[in-house]
Amino acid sequence: MAALAEFTRQSRVRVRVDTELPMVRAPGVAGTLTPPEALRQLIAGSGLVARGVDGVTLAVQQENSDAYVLDPVEVVARPESEGHVVISTATKTDTPLRDVPQAVTVVSRKLIADQGMQSMADVVRYVPGVTMGQGEGNRDQPTIRGNASTSTFFVNGVRDDVQYFRDLYNVERVEGLKGANALMFGRGTGGGAINRVTKAAEWTPTREVTVQGGSYGTRRGALDVGQGVSETVALRFNGMYENSDRFRRDVSVERYGINPAVTLAAGAATRVTADFEHFYDYRTADRGIPSFQGQPAIADARTFFGDPSQSWSDARINVATAVVEHDIASALQIRNRTVFGDYDKMYQNVFPGSVDSTGELVSISAYNQRNDRSSLINQTELTYRVATGSVSHTLLGGVEVGRQVSRNLRNTGFFEGTATSVTAPFDDPTISLPVAFRQGETDAHNRTLATTVGLYLQDQVTLTPYLQLIAGARLERFDLSFHNFRNGEDLDRRDDLISPRAGLVVKPMEPLSVYGSYGVSYLPSSGDQFASLTATTETLEPEKFENYEVGAKLDVVTGLSLSAAVYQLDRTNTSAPDPADPARTIQTGSQRTKGFELGATGNLTSRWQLAAGYANQDAYVTSRTLQAVPGAKVALVPRNTLSLWNKYQLHRMWGIGAGIIYQDEMFAAIDNAVTLPSFTRFDAGAFFTLSRELRAQVNVENLFDTRYFITSHSNNNISPGSPRAVRVSVTAGF
Repeated sequence: MAALAEFTRQSRVRVRVDTELPMVRAPGVAGTLTPPEALRQLIAGSGLVARGVDGVTLAVQQENSDAYVLDPVEVVARPESEGHVVISTATKTDTPLRDVPQAVTVVSRKLIADQGMQSMADVVRYVPGVTMGQGEGNRDQPTIRGNASTSTFFVNGVRDDVQYFRDLYNVERVEGLKGANALMFGRGTGGGAINRVTKAAEWTPTREVTVQGGSYGTRRGALDVGQGVSETVALRFNGMYENSDRFRRDVSVERYGINPAVTLAAGAATRVTADFEHFYDYRTADRGIPSFQGQPAIADARTFFGDPSQSWSDARINVATAVVEHDIASALQIRNRTVFGDYDKMYQNVFPGSVDSTGELVSISAYNQRNDRSSLINQTELTYRVATGSVSHTLLGGVEVGRQVSRNLRNTGFFEGTATSVTAPFDDPTISLPVAFRQGETDAHNRTLATTVGLYLQDQVTLTPYLQLIAGARLERFDLSFHNFRNGEDLDRRDDLISPRAGLVVKPMEPLSVYGSYGVSYLPSSGDQFASLTATTETLEPEKFENYEVGAKLDVVTGLSLSAAVYQLDRTNTSAPDPADPARTIQTGSQRTKGFELGATGNLTSRWQLAAGYANQDAYVTSRTLQAVPGAKVALVPRNTLSLWNKYQLHRMWGIGAGIIYQDEMFAAIDNAVTLPSFTRFDAGAFFTLSRELRAQVNVENLFDTRYFITSHSNNNISPGSPRAVRVSVTAGF
C-alpha cells in the first residue's frame, strides 16, 4: 500500500484497490511513462493487474479474478501536470496524447486559472490553428483550420451545438482537436472540435472560493466544493456569478451558473455519475465598429455604434447528464451516457453597417432572433482489449442516437416604424430611436426536427512496441424535417454519411511518436445549425472535408510535451453558381487550408511552466463558390499566430508570469475588402501564496496598452481589443 500511495502522490491520479494486497516488495519504476504504464511496471510479478477506469482513475485487482469485493479502497489526488496527458476524447479510449495521430491541444485548468481565463475566446488563443470570431456579439464562433462554425463544441464528448457564450467556471480542461474527425464526433466537425471536460465529483476534498475584481467594473465570484460523503458516494458543487462592465461604453454582462454533480461507486465494477447545469448569460450584444477604406475605421475603441439599450443577448441553458460505466470483465467495459438539454436563446441588435464615402455618416440597422432548442442524445460504447499473439487490439464499438427540436424566429427592426436603416453621424454614432420589430419579407419562422443515428467502430492495434495503427469508420443517418410557418411548407431530407479515419503511429523510442493520419467529415446542406431548408438546398449533397496530416509528439522527462504537425484540409461540394445559368446552384465550389503548427506545454524545470503555440496557415478558395472567386483568402485566418505564456516560481510563496500574443493581419470577410492589422500583445501576472489556504494573483492584459483589433463578424462589425486591464483574484480554501 505504501508503494501505491507514493505512486498516487507522484502521478496525481486515483488508484482504486479492488482486492487484498499481497505482502510483496514492489520494484522501483524509473523513466518517462504514462501513469498506466508505470503502475503496470510497479505491480509486475505480484499477481495483480492494473486497468483504466477513466481518465484519472486506475484500478488494481487480482489477475484473472472476477470475484465481488466489498467496499473498494481509493487513494485519490488531483492531476496537476501540464504534460504527459492521457486523453479519451480523441479515440473514446484512454490513450496517451502522444499516441493520438492527430493535432490536439489541451488547455489545462491550471493554465486557465493562471491567466484568469473566462471565455472560449481566451482559451483558443492558446490553441494553434484556431481563431475566435465575433459571433455578432452573442455567441462563440471559432474558425478551425479555415472553417468557421458555431456547432463544433462538445462537453465530455457530447454535442453542445447551441449558439451562446460558454463560461469556464466548471471546466477541468479544454481540448482542441484539429482536423476532420466525424468518426468520434459525427457530422459537421470539418475543421475540428472543441471539447470541454467538466469537473467531476471525486473523493478528494475540494473547498475553495474565488473572488475577482478589476478594470472596467469586473466583479466575479466562484465556488468549488466537494468530497466523498461515504466510501461509495462523492458530491461536488460548482457555482459562479458575474456582473461586470466592459471597456466599451454601455456594454455589460451578467451571468451565473450552478453545476451540482454526484459520483457513485456501485460495487467494484460499476461507476455512476450524474450532474446538472443551469447557466444564464445576459449581456449587451456588441457588434463593434465599422470599416472605412479597407481598414477598421478610426474611432474611439470605446464608442458604441448603434443603440446599446436595444442590443442584448439572453441565453438560458439547462443540461442534465447521466453516465453509467461497468466493467463486464477485466478487458471488457461498457459505458452509456445520456444528455438532455433545454436551451432558450434570444438576441437583438441595433448595429453598424457601412460608412459613406465622405466618412461622415454610418448606416445603422436592426433585427432580433429567437432560437430555442431541446436536445436528447444517448451514446453507448463497448471497449474490448484483446491480444492475438504479439499483437494487441483495443476495439471500440459505439451507437449514438439523438433528437433535436429547434424553433427559429427572426424579426427586422423598423426605425420609427417605417425604415429598415438610418444614418448616424460617424463622430456621434450612439443613437436612441424607437424601433418596431416585426417580420420582414425574408425573415425566418420555422421549426426543425433533426434525428441522428450513428454507428461507429474503431480498432487501435499495437503491432510492435514501435508501431501502432488506428482505423475505423462511422455510419451516420441524419434526418431533417423542416416546417415553414410563413407559408406552411414542409421539407425533408436524409443524409447517409460514411466517415472513415486511419492513422499510423511510429515510436522510435517510448516518449516519441511520429504519425500520419487521414480523416473525413460531412456537413449536410441544412448548415451547422440546421436552421433552414429550401427547395434548392433540400436536393444538395453534403459538403465534404478531408484532412491529411503528419506530425510528431515528444514527452520530455521534465514534464514538457512537444508537438508538431503539417496538414492539408480540403473542403469540397460547396455551392457555386452555374456558369451556364447563374440562377442555378451547382456543387463545384471548393476550399483548401494548408499549414503547420508547433506546440509546447508543461514544465521546463520544477519551477518554470510553459504553454506555447505557433501556427502558419494559408486558407483559400480553390474553385468558385457562391461567396467568393478562386484565390480569395478565407476570413479570420491569419497567416501566422503565436502564443507564449511563462510562469516562474521565484519562491515557494510567490511567482511571476509573462505572455505574448501575436496575430498576423487577416481579412474581415471572404470578399477580402477589409484587412484587420497584425498586432502583438503582452500580458503579465504575479502570484502569491499567502498561507496554506489563501492565495492571490494579479493579471495584467495588454501590458503596454496596444491598440489592436482582435476579430470581426463582417467588414463592418469589427471588435477592438481591450486596452490595458488589471484583474485581481483571491482564492481561499476552507
